[in-house]
Amino acid sequence: MSAVEEKISSLGLTLPEVAAPLASYVPAVQTGSYVYTAGQLPLVEGTLGVTGKVGAEVTQEEAKELARICALNALAAVKSAVGDLDRIVRVVKVVGFVASAPDFTGQPGVVNGASELLGEVLGDKGVHARSAVGVAVLPLDAPVEVEIQVEIAR
Repeated sequence: MSAVEEKISSLGLTLPEVAAPLASYVPAVQTGSYVYTAGQLPLVEGTLGVTGKVGAEVTQEEAKELARICALNALAAVKSAVGDLDRIVRVVKVVGFVASAPDFTGQPGVVNGASELLGEVLGDKGVHARSAVGVAVLPLDAPVEVEIQVEIAR
């Protein structure tokens, strides 16, 4: 088990199997020293437990927890591409999409769930640039979707 996976375990979490794509794409692609993940939904064992818009059917705190799950799924996607999460040099960018009720403006707080998880797991390597975007709807009516870009050691 890698040091990163040991840290995940010490937080009481388990690195999941990479989620199966919902359409015609792959979970992650490596090019040179970078890995780009596809958008990751908050699937747990292949199931989306919560659906709806943040600020309506889903609270901001619930959505923040879902963003943590998305980030964990993104790490699984990175592992599927490179085999060992200890190869991560740093997280470069996180993009979070939040399916938002029309008057909801707390997208940055929701995506903090993903950012905070990456910091807990990777320490300084988890510090990143980020975008948090409100959208009308996401696949499967998911409240949150997160993608990450990481630099890896060759």
